[in-house]
Amino acid sequence: MVRRFLTILPVLTLSFVSATAADDPRQQVEQYTADSRLLGRHLQASPGSEKSRVRRQQLLLDWKKRVHGESFAGLPVEGQLDLILLRNLLEAELLGLEVESGVSGELAPWLPFRAGIEQLTDGRVLGAPVEPEAAAEGLAGVADSISKALGSIRAAHKKTGSGPGSEAGVSGGSGAKPAGGESAGVALPTAYQAWRVSQAVAGLETSLKRWFENSGEFRPDFSWWVKTPHTAVAKGLAEYSKFFREELAGFPPEPAAGKEAAEVSEPAEEPLLGRPVGREMLCRLLEREFVPYSPEELIGIAEREFEWCEGQFRKAAGEMGLGADWKAALGRVKEAHVRPGEQEAFVRGEARRAAAFVRERELVSVPAECEEWWGTQMLSVAEQRHMPYAAYSGHDILVAYAGASMRHGDKRMSMRGNNRHFTRNVVPHEFIPGHHLQQYMAERHRAYREIFSTPFFVEGWALYWEMRLLDLGYASTPEDRIGALFWRIHRCARILVSLRFHLGQMGPGEMVDFLMERVGHERFGARSEVRRFISPQTPPLYQCGYMLGGLQILALHRELVVSGRMSEREFHDALLRCGPIPVALARVSLLKTALPEGAYPELPPWRFDSARR
Repeated sequence: MVRRFLTILPVLTLSFVSATAADDPRQQVEQYTADSRLLGRHLQASPGSEKSRVRRQQLLLDWKKRVHGESFAGLPVEGQLDLILLRNLLEAELLGLEVESGVSGELAPWLPFRAGIEQLTDGRVLGAPVEPEAAAEGLAGVADSISKALGSIRAAHKKTGSGPGSEAGVSGGSGAKPAGGESAGVALPTAYQAWRVSQAVAGLETSLKRWFENSGEFRPDFSWWVKTPHTAVAKGLAEYSKFFREELAGFPPEPAAGKEAAEVSEPAEEPLLGRPVGREMLCRLLEREFVPYSPEELIGIAEREFEWCEGQFRKAAGEMGLGADWKAALGRVKEAHVRPGEQEAFVRGEARRAAAFVRERELVSVPAECEEWWGTQMLSVAEQRHMPYAAYSGHDILVAYAGASMRHGDKRMSMRGNNRHFTRNVVPHEFIPGHHLQQYMAERHRAYREIFSTPFFVEGWALYWEMRLLDLGYASTPEDRIGALFWRIHRCARILVSLRFHLGQMGPGEMVDFLMERVGHERFGARSEVRRFISPQTPPLYQCGYMLGGLQILALHRELVVSGRMSEREFHDALLRCGPIPVALARVSLLKTALPEGAYPELPPWRFDSARR
């Protein structure tokens, strides 16, 4: 999940930012975390406004000035790492604000009423007194602005006779690009832009609702003046959002309350919308992850790993008596699913098996409480549109399986996609030794580093264990190896399709086809995966973090365990105690690397893949 803290009111200053700096970098991390979270709560009433972004930026720049003046001289390695991590985080969040500001400016032509709403919600942040009559006048103007804007965009849409834009939404750039031409000076948004507008309007609805409810029950004169114009604005925003989401972005109508399953069982599919961030942005993001490779080099690594997986697929297919036809072997494996109603019990049994495997071989420490305190929860039919396979929620393994309200074809696809052999590999990823153990340890060792969490460590750790368990014989039959290899080749594919998408080389439809034809996904699962890959809520490098983070940890394992410098358990326990930080920095911690002295020492680039060539 992407953490966002927005900002407001540049004229204010947080006194504790300018206070005397603590010498301990850990204390600085903890203080920044407290500042950021408090400011985030402070700005909840108006989270998306321009003033909020300005205030957030001010906090980041104040902290950047403060920590960039700190010296590394005399600090232990962990203290040096904490300073590097904090500086890196500040740069990353400033980059995020830069992107957010660009999106806000791009959508501005279709949100002419935003400023009127934000004037009220910004006042709520300040605690400014509400003048009911003036607020009513302002809301009446907002209602008129919404009605006028919607009338203009409807007329332009009707005149062009255009439907929703393409699934990709936009081919590049950030300016307003008419999807169906321009009429009377009104530019029609692309499908992607229309979707983002509908999301922005939903945010305005929520903020305005909170503002209204804060005073409505406590001031009779407030409701007398404001209730009617507020109702008009709320209705207008809902209508505006619906038009942009359904007519311009191409989403099917949302189901009525209490009919959640209809989202999946209805024939209409949601479009796959996203926008490539471009090569320059990918390179900037890779720098923030301490990954010294270009996007093209990472694609090359993924292609090599993909080819290895295909070879292992063919080998397993031969053991199953199917020659080199790994797709036939995969098809047979998919049919080996449990009966309806049995998936949750099967997952629990596999969880106990995985925990016993690593504990008995002394691969990693498994605290008794960690092994005891967990549960399972079935994913709803609607949730499986975005999570078609098992996941982890912080306590529960989220179990995916066909639901009664799914269309018959979708039921069959869900059952095949969550078969025994796939699930046998997924459960250790989510439970022990994967995410459940990882989170248990992270909350008890250097918990303050949670703010630096990166998928290259979090997802890389779980994927690393998939690879290690395969090497250790956890998958004892060719069918189980097919199940493990399916997920491994899928993580290679995630790098290939997500980077090519963001480089502008592959569209959403092509991504779905690749996952179906080259990996073996069912269509239901492939579309769900791609929808998440390209979502603006998913960081562009997130999908790369699985395989690349796993390869980083494997390289570190060779350095420290294969070389005989640490035991398996010592290595894994020490890595978990680092916290969810970039693997390159965890390597510095485990190797006790002496960093060069200076105001801001450069971390030596780690070409982790070189040993595999």
